[in-house]
Amino acid sequence: MKEFEIYTLPNGIRGIHRRVRSNVSHCALVVNAGTRDEHSDEYGLAHFAEHAIFKGTEHRKAYQVNCRLENLGGELNAYTTKEDTTIHATTLRADFTKAVELIADVAFHSTFPEKELAKEREVIIDEINTYKDSPVDMIFDTFEDMLFADSELGHNILGTKASLARHNGDSIRRFIARTHTTDQMVFSSIGPMSVKSVQSVVSKYLGQKESSARDFSRSVPKSVGVFEKVVNKHTHQTHCIVGARAYDINSEKRLPLSLLINILGGPSANSRLNVLLREKNGLSYNTEAAYTTYNDCGAVAMYFSCDSHNVDHCRELIDVELRRLRSEPLSSRRISMTKRQFLAQMAISMENNEGYMLGAGKSLLVHNEIDTMEEVYKKVSAVTAQQIMEVAEEILSNTSTLIYR
Repeated sequence: MKEFEIYTLPNGIRGIHRRVRSNVSHCALVVNAGTRDEHSDEYGLAHFAEHAIFKGTEHRKAYQVNCRLENLGGELNAYTTKEDTTIHATTLRADFTKAVELIADVAFHSTFPEKELAKEREVIIDEINTYKDSPVDMIFDTFEDMLFADSELGHNILGTKASLARHNGDSIRRFIARTHTTDQMVFSSIGPMSVKSVQSVVSKYLGQKESSARDFSRSVPKSVGVFEKVVNKHTHQTHCIVGARAYDINSEKRLPLSLLINILGGPSANSRLNVLLREKNGLSYNTEAAYTTYNDCGAVAMYFSCDSHNVDHCRELIDVELRRLRSEPLSSRRISMTKRQFLAQMAISMENNEGYMLGAGKSLLVHNEIDTMEEVYKKVSAVTAQQIMEVAEEILSNTSTLIYR
C-alpha cells in the first residue's frame, strides 16, 4: 500500500489521502494564500477572512456552522499563516462526508454578513490585545517584521485595530477572489476510507467550484542590514532573539540548516542552548531556536529569556557556541546522534495523524510531491558534518538582535 495517494479534480484542486486503521478521520483544505498576499491597505485581511468564513453561508447561519460537527463530537477550525490559510476538521469515520461538505460550504459559500463581521472585529481586537500581553509571542513577530522590513512578509498576521476597521464583506470577497484560486488549493485527508471513496466525496463537494488560477506573483524581500535594537516593554524578564535571514523552502541547504537549528534549540532538553544557558549556568528557564521557511526566503531565530543583569552573559555564551559550530565540524559520533534524534522526532510527530495530514497537504501544495519516511531517511543520512558547518558559517556569522526589557 502506498503511503499517500494523490489525485486532481478537473477544476485544478489537488487531493492527497493516506489510509490508516482508525475510527477517526482528519481532513483539511490548504490554500496557498496568506498575509504576504495582502496589499498595503489590506493588512490583517487574510486573518479576518479566515474568521469570517464561519459567520454564515448560503446554506447555514453562523451557529449552524459551529454546531454541524461539534454536535457529533467532531471539530472544525482554521488558521492563517504568512503564506497559507487552512480549514480543517476532525470527525468519526462515519461523519467524514459531513466534514468535507462543511469545509466546502464555508470555503466557497460564505456570505460575510456585516452584523456578524462587526462582532468578529471585536473578537480579533481582543486577540490583538491578548497577543500584546505576551512578549514571548510578540518578539518573534517583531523580529521578522524587522528582518523583512518594507516587504510583504514584514507585517503582523493579525493586523491592527485601525486596519480592521476598514475591512468589510466586500473587501473580504475581493481578497478571496484574488488569492483563493483552485490551482493553489490542496485537500488533504487521513482516515480509514479508501482513496476512491474520498475522491468521490471531495469531487462532489469541492469539484463544483469553478476553475481559477493565480494571476499575480510574490516579491522576494529585499535584504536588510544587520541590526541590534532594544525595546522598552517594562517586562519582569528580558526577552532576546538572535537570528538572521535563511534559506527558502526549496533550498538544498534547508535540511542541513534544519539539523543545525535542532542541535541548537530543538525540543529536546539536551539542545545546546538549553544545556548551555539552563543546565550548566542556570541563567534561563526558556530557550529555543526556530527555522521558518517561506516560498523565497527563510528566517532563523534563537530565543531566550532571563533576568536583565544576565543578558550580556547569555549572549556571550551563545556567541561562543555559534563560533564553535561555524569552525569545528561535528564528530562522527555527534553527527550520528544528531541524525538519529532528528529522524526519531519526525517519526514520533507522524504518529499524530492530524499533524501529519496538515504537513502532507502543505508539502503537496509547495513541492507537488510528498517524501516518504524512507526518502527522508536517505536525505538526512546523506547530510555531512561539513555541510552543517558551512550553513552555520553562511547563516550565523552575521546575526541581528532584538531585546525586550
